[in-house]
Formats: sequence, structure tokens, C-alpha cells
Amino acid sequence: MNVFEVTGGKRLKGDIVPQGAKNEALQIISAVLLTPEPVTITNIPDILDVNLLIELLGEMNVGIERPSRDTCIFKADNVNIDYLHSEAFKKKSGRLRGSVMLAGPMLSRFRKAFIPKPGGDKIGRRRLDTHIIGFEKLGAEFNYHPEDGFFHLEAPNLTGTTLLLDEPSVTGTANIIMAAVMAKGTTTIYNAACEPYIQQLSKMLIRMGAKISGVGSNLLVIEGVSYLGGTQHRMLPDMIEIGSFIGLAAMIQSDITIKNAGIEHLGIIPEKFRQLGIQMEFKGDDIHIPEQEIYEIQRYLDGGVLTIYDHPWPGFTPDLLSIVLVTAIQAKGSVLIHQKMFESRLFFVDKLIDMGAQIILCDPHRAVVIGLEREQKLRGITMSSPDIRAGVSLLIAALSAEGKSIIQNIEQIDRGYQYIDERLKNIGAEISRKSI
Repeated sequence: MNVFEVTGGKRLKGDIVPQGAKNEALQIISAVLLTPEPVTITNIPDILDVNLLIELLGEMNVGIERPSRDTCIFKADNVNIDYLHSEAFKKKSGRLRGSVMLAGPMLSRFRKAFIPKPGGDKIGRRRLDTHIIGFEKLGAEFNYHPEDGFFHLEAPNLTGTTLLLDEPSVTGTANIIMAAVMAKGTTTIYNAACEPYIQQLSKMLIRMGAKISGVGSNLLVIEGVSYLGGTQHRMLPDMIEIGSFIGLAAMIQSDITIKNAGIEHLGIIPEKFRQLGIQMEFKGDDIHIPEQEIYEIQRYLDGGVLTIYDHPWPGFTPDLLSIVLVTAIQAKGSVLIHQKMFESRLFFVDKLIDMGAQIILCDPHRAVVIGLEREQKLRGITMSSPDIRAGVSLLIAALSAEGKSIIQNIEQIDRGYQYIDERLKNIGAEISRKSI
């Protein structure tokens, strides 16, 4: 088992470049199955989840060239469909929540798909209803086979339809888009997710020959086509990693510049960190966070305590609530963190309390953080990472703490953040990866 050994209290300084967007990568790489022609993808994050998906495609007999770690050329001209119903696929894809993204393109091009019980984070129940209901309305037949643990989907005739999604699920929207692009007729998706990742996927598919209108809105209209061709695509910078670096810089009083941040795609994220009192300036496409002694959490105009909660885009992403929570520990003032989407994502706060944070866990969805104002430092402890975002939050806390911390289960962090220890060491962090 690998752990991070962190000695906290070191102020960092320098430039850091965000990786490609993890959540975009899982959709974009799945979409290569829609065409037999070559698809070149760049700025791919070199992380566990994405590498697992690329391995899955390779085992499906998709041709893969990887001239560099951030670039892949895919050619899905000889796909082994039967592999998707194998024990090997079930075992590997069960470790990866993103494997469900293969279903849409498989239905679209090959008219059948298999979905194993999904894996990934332990952050609460993640249902597949939006995906399955969307596929069924397009004409797919859906059956669950308990004897093999697979959802079986078949669609001899995918036909366009009108869909009103019960929730604006990002992965659900992406999967339905990919299923609909080669369906017969027109598909209308209302209450669609409109995150930058969905916009990126839509733009890529349009370059491949798809007919999609309404990109960037929650109403998408897709006119089915009979064939999609190859293309080239570059991933956006990872907005979750950018938010993590903003919180890191403030928490440990560091002077950091985030290079090539894709500011136009960050939406409300910078504003939410400004509400915590964090100063930042935009220089071209770079974000500079200066060293800051005190950052004070804003109050509402009537004097009420600030609440930060997750909401579908263009609201605040749930993936950054853990980062906001840990950043608020050393702020001046108080904030209520309301995690609406997942019922287990705040349970890591017990480790932060053990480190000396003043946090009241109200229930599985809400926590109040009472800022320490740097009057006392957190103390280093041994802790375990329960999921990707909580893991990085614990890492930020450890880097700000007095003494040494051990973070276990860092495979969770590696699922979402590439070479995080090496990149942080390059700007002054004292962190090492050790096997125990």
C-alpha cells in the first residue's frame, strides 16, 4: 500500500499547470467508439481512472497509439463487442464509474451494450436511472440479469424522441447524446446538463459530422446521422484541479500562479473562492493567487452566515465543496457547506476535526466551518482518503498543518490528480510517496 508522508507548514511559490479535465476525458474517450476512423485526443490527464478506460478500449480491440502520455490516437475499426459481456470487462469496469459512458456509443453504432454494476467513489448512491430511461425512450430494450450482474441493452432500431430528463445528470446527458447522434430522426433533450464537458463533447461530435443545436443550453436538439468520421480534440484544463490549487494557495499562505487555466470555462468557481475572501488576479489565461495572511468569509447583505452549496451548471460544482470546506478552516468567519447531491461526501470531516478544525457536522449533507483565523495551526495525523476530492482536501490540510501527516489510500487521489506529489514538490511542498 502506498501512502503520502507530508510535512506541513511549508509555504509554496511558483507556477503550476493544471492537467486535462478528468470528467471530460471519460466522455470524450468513450466517444471514439462512434467511428471507425482515427480520433486524436490531446491534453489527456495521466490518471488512474482515464488510464483504466483506455485499457478497456484496448481490450475491446480498439487500436491505440500513445505518442506521449497526454496524447492518444484511437481507431475503433475492429471492435470486439463480445468482450463487453466478459468476466474480464466486468471485473475491470467495476472499478471505474466512467465505464457506463461506453453504453451510449455502443448502442449508437452497434445497437447493443452491457453495463456492469458501476464502481468508483464511496460518496453515496449514484443511480443509473437517467441513462437507462433515456436509452429506453430511444428504443432500447433493457433487462437486468442478476446471474451475470450486467444490465443488457439492445436497440435494433434507435429512433429519435423527446426527452425531459428527471435530473440534469452530466454523464446521463452525455450518454444519451452519444446514443442519439446516429438514431433515426430528431431527439430533443430538455433539462440537459450544460457543463463545459457536455459542450466539449457536443463540439467534438459536430466536428465528426453530428448535427446538434443548443450547445451550452439545457435544451439540445439532435438530428440523427448515419455515419460519423474521425477528428482531433483537445481537453480543457481541469476546473476541479484549478479550484483545488486556489484553495491550497490560500490555506497555506502561498504565492502560486496557475498557468493556462481556461478562465472562460470556469464559470462561477473563481467567484465562490472570492466569497471566502481569497484574492486572485487574472493575467491573460493565468490565475495568480498572492500570499495572503488573512482571508475573511463574506456575509450576506443582511448579516447572515454565507452558505455555499452545489447546483447543476452554471451553479457551483459538487466536486469542489470538499475543497471549499477545508479552505474555510483557516479563514476569518463562518460558512455553511451544503452538499445536496451525495449523502456521504462530508464524512471525511472527522479527520479534519482530529487535526484541530472547528467543524460542526449537522447531518450527512451539511457542515458548519468556524474559521480559525490562523490563531492555531492544524496538527499532523494519520488519515485515510475516502474519495478523490476528500483525499485532496486532506492533502491540503496536511500541507498546512504543523508536523507530519500520513495519508493512506492515496490510490483514490491518483484516480483524479496526475503526479500531484511531484508537481507540489516542484513548488516547495515537502511530500513523499512511500510504500508500507
